[in-house]
Amino acid sequence: MRRLLVLGVVAVFCLGLAAPAQATFGTVLPTLARDLVSYYDFEHPVRGDSSLEQDSGRSGTRLRLINGGADMRVRDGAFGRSRNSLQLKQIDPATAGNDDWKAGLYSETGVPSLKEFNGARQASIMGWVKMTGQNPAPNSNSADPADLYGAIGLAGVLSGDSNGHAVRALLELIGVDGELKLVALARRVDGGGSQTFAAAEDWRKLLPQNEWVFLAATFDFDTGAMALYRNGKPLTGRYVTAGDPWQLEGEPEPDVSSATDPRGMKIGGSYPQNTREGNACNCRMDSLMFLDRVARPWEVRLQYRWMAN
Repeated sequence: MRRLLVLGVVAVFCLGLAAPAQATFGTVLPTLARDLVSYYDFEHPVRGDSSLEQDSGRSGTRLRLINGGADMRVRDGAFGRSRNSLQLKQIDPATAGNDDWKAGLYSETGVPSLKEFNGARQASIMGWVKMTGQNPAPNSNSADPADLYGAIGLAGVLSGDSNGHAVRALLELIGVDGELKLVALARRVDGGGSQTFAAAEDWRKLLPQNEWVFLAATFDFDTGAMALYRNGKPLTGRYVTAGDPWQLEGEPEPDVSSATDPRGMKIGGSYPQNTREGNACNCRMDSLMFLDRVARPWEVRLQYRWMAN
């Protein structure tokens, strides 16, 4: 299988597609590399500040490892060529604080290096996830010790007016009709309605404890189409919100996201400005990819195989 994949990529190069110029060490499918806005493999601390992770995508957007710093990099790669992953976790469930281990960045004026998601027509989020503790986590903002968060934070790009929670594109687990579901969720217009595509299958089967799983979510702001994938295969699901929450009807065309720079990214929970804890994830993540176009089904399948084999 590996030999077939290599031959396939050689064929891609022969068609004239450029190899990734970034330090991706051959882990990114060449057809995706040119649209890779940000890529974090947690193998590249910033020299002089190991609480920052270098971006191997074209935007160069550094990611902050919040509260745990360099200790959040652990020796547990999701696939053969990976050494490290990112540990995310809740520290003190009984205290309303902001000490949870998460990652991200935030700026009230927007993050210019993420301009590819300003007026974007499409987006994709992909990466490896491994559940390593209690999920959903206890709600540290509640006085009831039995109260759990209603979501499990994975990875997302914030909207241009975000308070650290609202997103433009998100891969997460949230409650849908009283049941936790793996979802792709997006908001085309800042301050506007969001649409959710929820996987039909039980999330605990999709993300079993202590098992690495490759997830992908794609978003087309022009057509309204979203999709979810697990280990390279598309997941069946449904759109949750009726009507036209993205305001796609009418002119102008094509439909794109708001013409604002995202205020940042959130990984493993909300509020990357670290003002509070929200939707903590007791999990590990590896090789997170953010693209400014929809990854095609065959690309998601090959990206999974490219890493896993």
